[in-house]
Amino acid sequence: MSPLRRGFKTEANKLAREIRQELRLKLADPLDPRALARDLDIPLVPLSVLKKDAPDVVRHFSRQERGAFSAMTMFYRTRRVILYNDSHSPGRQASDIAHELSHALLQHPPEIAIDHRGRRNWNQDLEDEATWLAGALLISDEAAIEIGGEVRPRHK
Repeated sequence: MSPLRRGFKTEANKLAREIRQELRLKLADPLDPRALARDLDIPLVPLSVLKKDAPDVVRHFSRQERGAFSAMTMFYRTRRVILYNDSHSPGRQASDIAHELSHALLQHPPEIAIDHRGRRNWNQDLEDEATWLAGALLISDEAAIEIGGEVRPRHK
């Protein structure tokens, strides 16, 4: 993970608190990414739905190379849709969906997934921001403290 821009973590934690408030959750309550997707009107599509139209693709990513595909945001005009790998554990699915929702919440622009040479187009800064916000959404600072007790600095 590359260093995040100055102030981003504070902004992300504030945004996560605002979202919890909008969803009528207490600060330490668990956040269901599926409920957040409904609230944001972003459809979630499990990979298994494509079984009839693309059986080889579904079999590949749900059995042979399960770790090769987690989730992605697809765009149709201005509409976002999240495709996620439902062969993963529920916790992994929640993390993957939260990551993709974070791209939307941070208003990251759509990018071409594969470049003209057939290589994956990857913006590490945007991915790192989405990863951080997804974590803040799933486990707030308040929940982390409640789970782990008081956070104390380490002494050398």
